[in-house]
Amino acid sequence: MTPRLIFDVHLDLAWNAIEYNRDQRWTQERLRRREIGMTDHVFRSRSTVCFPEMRRGNVGLCVATQLARYVPYFGRLPGFASPEQAWAETQGQLAWYREMEGCGELVQIRNRTQLDAHLATWLGEAPSSATKRPIGYILSLEGADSIVSMKHLERSYADGLRALGPVHYGPGVYGHGTDDEGPLTARGHELLREMERLGIILDATHLCDESFWDALDHFHGPVWASHSNCRALANWNRQFTDAQLKALIERGAVIGMAMDAIMMVHGWAHLRSKPQDFGLKLEKICDHIDHICQLAGNTRHVGIGTDLDGGYGTEQTPMDVDSIADLANLDGLLSARGYKPADIEGIFHGNFVRFLRTNWA
Repeated sequence: MTPRLIFDVHLDLAWNAIEYNRDQRWTQERLRRREIGMTDHVFRSRSTVCFPEMRRGNVGLCVATQLARYVPYFGRLPGFASPEQAWAETQGQLAWYREMEGCGELVQIRNRTQLDAHLATWLGEAPSSATKRPIGYILSLEGADSIVSMKHLERSYADGLRALGPVHYGPGVYGHGTDDEGPLTARGHELLREMERLGIILDATHLCDESFWDALDHFHGPVWASHSNCRALANWNRQFTDAQLKALIERGAVIGMAMDAIMMVHGWAHLRSKPQDFGLKLEKICDHIDHICQLAGNTRHVGIGTDLDGGYGTEQTPMDVDSIADLANLDGLLSARGYKPADIEGIFHGNFVRFLRTNWA
């Protein structure tokens, strides 16, 4: 039986290909074998995402990122010494996406017509084992430091950019992100105005609390959260408070559930904790899904945004998530909790699809 179509709204595909030198066309086994003995990152040989595994799990549509941070002279986070260098990095990532389009692995989705045509392909008859359907991707920018000017934003929109998170970790050009404090900058307000004019979705993920409320006050276009969980269940400022979740729900947002263990449980110690310490399994994300559904009073505001291989691997995923294909097991877990097939379909892809169809009408 073919698993339900999954729309994963946050994958750092190009970052993995370029920064970690992972050919996403390879099998998971081949990727892992190549990294045996590598010690530059703890997640080497523990990757979970590649095109074959995405197809095996019926992850036929995703939001794929560009990512590059600018860090000032005395900054302590990793990044580039100028926004112009960060821009050049994102353009290299865009070139990789174009190459993957050229060899038939990916197809870019920019509008509702293309979205509907792609869904018709993936929701139709199951392909034969010899069929390799291209995976659809919508281009997103995680952290806007690389947007040197509003002309650069226009160029990115012309290249297919359809969602943008103004900040990532720490302080940024346009505001303040995870583990930082402060409102958006004056340039951040200018960025929001241009995003609204162009119709670019605001991704509320990674905005610190002050920047979050500032952004919602000043931005009147479509808002979603690609990969954030509930602070009530994972006590880190990276997650949303109930007040923030309610505000997003009121704006018609959909929130993508992330599979990073540090975002799933209370008390995770980075680089020290292990999933086994918490008995952490995929079932735990159902608690986050339940929490949002209870706040909303329905199942229409939650989806999937795994962030798998987003700077971590199986050392920091639920014990029963060895591959992105294991997301299909959420079907049975949600069904056991009483979710109806239509609700599960919405969580797997329908809610984010409805969001796009509405805002791309």
